[in-house]
Amino acid sequence: MKEELPVAKNPLILRFHRLMDAFTKSDDERDFYLDSVEGFIVYSDLDKSEEDLKQLETEIKKNQKRYYLIPKMTFYEVKKFMEGFVNEKIYDIDTKEKLLDIIGSKDSRENFLEFIYDHLTELEKWQQYYQERSRIKIIEWLRSQNIHFVFEEDLEINANVLEKTKRMLFDTKVPKDVSQAREVIKLKSKTYYSNEALNPRPKRGRPPKQQVKVEVEPQFTIDIYSKVPRLVRPFLYIPDIRTPAAVTFSAKFETEEHLLASLRGTPRSEGNEKLEALSERLESLRHLSERLAGKEKALGIEPLKVHFAPTGTPKLKKTVDGTGGKKIGAAFEGALTGEKEEKKDSSGVFTPQKRRGGSIRRVTPIKKKKQ
Repeated sequence: MKEELPVAKNPLILRFHRLMDAFTKSDDERDFYLDSVEGFIVYSDLDKSEEDLKQLETEIKKNQKRYYLIPKMTFYEVKKFMEGFVNEKIYDIDTKEKLLDIIGSKDSRENFLEFIYDHLTELEKWQQYYQERSRIKIIEWLRSQNIHFVFEEDLEINANVLEKTKRMLFDTKVPKDVSQAREVIKLKSKTYYSNEALNPRPKRGRPPKQQVKVEVEPQFTIDIYSKVPRLVRPFLYIPDIRTPAAVTFSAKFETEEHLLASLRGTPRSEGNEKLEALSERLESLRHLSERLAGKEKALGIEPLKVHFAPTGTPKLKKTVDGTGGKKIGAAFEGALTGEKEEKKDSSGVFTPQKRRGGSIRRVTPIKKKKQ
């Protein structure tokens, strides 16, 4: 007699970015399964021992209604993903032609990613497009399996209350806060079964007023699973993925850091080569200045502590030309200093110029009339 599976009291709380990564990496050599009881993901990792793999295979065959094999992306689907992005989001003709050539060549996924990461203006558009298309694909698959779910990234419930809800997933009697959280989760799960979930359209009407967009990092709760069979525990797939950028769209690169590390070893574009050459020249100049500073110190030359500044007004030479007239230097000196030229006597000693005394004007007094 088959063992009856426990039934959750609210829709399963799934991590969307984790599912997105599993859909990307599922291929002929990797199998991913979604548990329909608690919502955890099982990864059939070939690096495990042969005995563990056989036990996992036995467990999955025994409970086929519990574990759903995550579909693998075919070559046609991968190509359709990339072509859809190029046709819908790329507007530059040269960039579009280059990407279409890459899509039709060998190792298209990896070369496509390397080109996108080399063009930062297209990277943000690609990550947004990839997330939107993956979301539709995952929702379609979950709906086809009749799994009631919500994505944890979409919930706005207090982290402590959400953890309690996970712990009491199979309990009938729960506290009031957990009961209220269940109602919110049930209401949210209905939105994934609407036509809007598969065909998102921009809202019509007057656009809202532009406001400063505040980036809030989503808060995730810990993974709480109470019904995981002992044989399945070594195969739990629980990577800490919080953003769509961490999903690389390629099974070759495990993480975004792995992808970026591989890009550092590839030849860069012409613009990047010029920047690298300029940075190398600046670095050589810095080393040269350090060497010169070291030589000055060895010779006992101390650097100036105060910037040089003139201590007085510059004085120009007074010279006389052949005709006995002053040259321009003396005239400029008088203009700069604001001083008048003093006369010399016969002995060559300077004497101050005599000033003319002012004459006193006499005024006839006014006579008063006799009364």
